[in-house]
Amino acid sequence: MDNLRRLDLNLLVTLDTLLTEHNVTRAAQRLHMSQPTVSVHLAKLREFFDDPLLIPGPRGVLPTQRANELREPLRQALEALEYTVSPASPFDPGTADNTWCIAATDYGESAVVQPTLKGLRSAAPGTRLAVVEMAPSRIAKQAAQGEIDIAFHISHEAPPGLRHRVLFQERYVLVGRAGHPSLKKPPTLQQFCDLEHVIVSPDGGGFSGVADKVLLEAGLTRRVVLSVPHFLFVVSVVTSTDLVAMLPERLVIHNPLVKIVDSPIEIPGFEMCMLWHERSHRDPAHQWLREQIVSASRQ
Repeated sequence: MDNLRRLDLNLLVTLDTLLTEHNVTRAAQRLHMSQPTVSVHLAKLREFFDDPLLIPGPRGVLPTQRANELREPLRQALEALEYTVSPASPFDPGTADNTWCIAATDYGESAVVQPTLKGLRSAAPGTRLAVVEMAPSRIAKQAAQGEIDIAFHISHEAPPGLRHRVLFQERYVLVGRAGHPSLKKPPTLQQFCDLEHVIVSPDGGGFSGVADKVLLEAGLTRRVVLSVPHFLFVVSVVTSTDLVAMLPERLVIHNPLVKIVDSPIEIPGFEMCMLWHERSHRDPAHQWLREQIVSASRQ
């Protein structure tokens, strides 16, 4: 890099033009410079390369052997620099071949990724989407290192330092299988506590959740008989047994196999948000993907 520090890169633009035009006057016109300025640039280039570079010819100037050796690598280098400093081109989903990586729980897959897929496949058929298991403690590092493009997580647990956008507000509902004998009408608080419940314990093996904290404040407990790590398995369980569960509404709202009833207790819901790193914030392709997700979440 020492050689570059000693050279004004604008001189290379002049040299490239001279090697194309073989004429100082025409080169000056193309560069919107005066002929004396181009001549000064050429003198500096000759000193830097320790070579005449261009010598008088019958119709202008002729390149030396050294200049001919420089021609192609110089052109490629300038094209690379031009591409580097040019404004980002608009994203064309119809011709795009991006591969995006999203971190999500099974709830995020069902509530956010799945509704986005139809529009994504229709608008950008050449792209690919990889969904990986969301590990809250690793989101920030994965995003910073480019391992993931977007993560879906609840707002109050989102790691600091990442960009975020709230997608929707979620609430919990009481669900059981369609035709559940104890859910023909909304249960009383005591009936709710007497039902057999299944809960999601992301950390594994826990038998207490948000609902249990609310009940504890009222001096009550419920019968939690099953603890599982994934939401979608809970849906499978409640549709095939008499167990009930407090589940996010978007997970079951269109499922004809479940019965949704009003819960006798109010459980705080949560905000689902989309997270991404500053490094991707202004990327046109990333911006387009985020807007697809926002639009699908609103619908």
